[in-house]
Amino acid sequence: MAHTCIHWFRKGLRLHDNPALMAALRDCKELYPVFILDPHLYNTQVGLNRWRFLIGALKDLDCSLRTLNSRLFVLRGKPEDVFPKLFNKWKVTLLTYEYDTEPYSLIRDKTVTTLAEQHGVSVIYRISHTLYDIDRLIEENDGKPPLTYNRLRELTRKLGPPKKPIPAPTFEDMKDIKTPCSEKHEQKYGIPTLEELGRDTASLGEELFPGGEHEALRRLDLHMKRTGWVCSFEKPQTSPNSLSPSTTVLSPYVTFGCLSARTFWWRLAEVYQGKKHSDPPVSLHGQLLWREFFYTASVGIPNFNKMEGNPVCTQVDWDTNPEYLAAWREARTGYPFIDAIMTQLRQEGWMHHLARHAVACFLTRGDLWISWEEGQKVFEELLLDGDWALNAGNWQWLSASTFFHQFFRVYSPVAFGKKTDKNGDYIKKYLPCLKKFPAEYIYEPWKAPRSVQQAAGCIVGKDYPCPIVKHEEVHKKNIQRMKAAYAKRSPAQSPVKKQGVKRSTPSVIDTFKKKTKKE
Repeated sequence: MAHTCIHWFRKGLRLHDNPALMAALRDCKELYPVFILDPHLYNTQVGLNRWRFLIGALKDLDCSLRTLNSRLFVLRGKPEDVFPKLFNKWKVTLLTYEYDTEPYSLIRDKTVTTLAEQHGVSVIYRISHTLYDIDRLIEENDGKPPLTYNRLRELTRKLGPPKKPIPAPTFEDMKDIKTPCSEKHEQKYGIPTLEELGRDTASLGEELFPGGEHEALRRLDLHMKRTGWVCSFEKPQTSPNSLSPSTTVLSPYVTFGCLSARTFWWRLAEVYQGKKHSDPPVSLHGQLLWREFFYTASVGIPNFNKMEGNPVCTQVDWDTNPEYLAAWREARTGYPFIDAIMTQLRQEGWMHHLARHAVACFLTRGDLWISWEEGQKVFEELLLDGDWALNAGNWQWLSASTFFHQFFRVYSPVAFGKKTDKNGDYIKKYLPCLKKFPAEYIYEPWKAPRSVQQAAGCIVGKDYPCPIVKHEEVHKKNIQRMKAAYAKRSPAQSPVKKQGVKRSTPSVIDTFKKKTKKE
């Protein structure tokens, strides 16, 4: 019997390498591609740039579906409230979607699967947001998430390369399938504008990274043509403060699923074929494996995005200092390199990974001694590529709470930026009030004589803030505080003594998986 099917788009906002969508098209007579603006995910904590990227991705997806005589239906509300109505209204018999490993997503999907069963609707999901089946990686590691990158690499070598991506559906695949549409549908299920969502767009700058699958594939093609650059790419050798990005900036597209990670992997493999190239962890393949590492950790470690209740995270007596946190968030620390990075984040929704290192270290163990959880919230709101697992994992790493343990290695908010930008051109771009400062004072404007400040038209303490802390003093104190926190750690928090933590909760993932069909 031919199905009436809903394909539920969430992160996989693309047609290429979308096995769940292809599963929907088998034995299908009517297809309803659906996206739900879930208030839990799309609330006030989503920044303007991120909203704009999402709306762009939805528009692009809708255009692609329309070339196949279909369209996207956008709805608002909690999925558990929306789906029962759709099941009845459209007489649905099959629901398909791409598997998502986030804790909220697993609970949500289990709830929706139960509702579907109650309405006689079959459910199929497929794994395509990650390179591998994350649960399989954990099973291969004796039921524990690997806590080191090298261990993750060993596991992936054992499993072999990721599955090859599948092509996007063609007109031929859709020839006997209808998507019922009417004039009313446009009003009821159209893609909302930012204004309709109640967002004030006055502060939006130029859109440097437009959302959508077409843009993702265009950018991928562009980079893959640079074969020499791709083969010699080493992440630590790229510049955090170049005026245009020194990396691919494909991360937002992978985060939203406009670009399949497997497609990216295999395109790189084609470029590497027969040529000398860099290797993980620093190569572009290495970057995709870092993503896999944090995804695996996030699935296997309870309370992964929190310090308390996280069995592998060092428990630190972070300070609560709203003034410091606001100064960091709003680019008012008085350290131009840090403030320029935070300004770029707010304006563009992106910054280089080493720039992230600098501001994360500054907020936490380096200077301000504020919890990494606070920084995680800010990045989640403002980053285009604000991925739940990667965000939590990287903040733990950079605060030296988990994974990385050389807490005595602290980024200087002055010297680090000078390595790749002696003249401070990056600072001048994002902090125009400092653009007339000579290079010798651009990283430390408070050291400039009053006459130099006057000539530059910027008086420190009036037109630009004084430093909120003295780095040379506080970072030494903080190293001692970190040392004390490490002295209290349990054996489970040391990767040397223990290579993983046993998964404590099979409940959500495993019982849910038994109820649904998988590849």
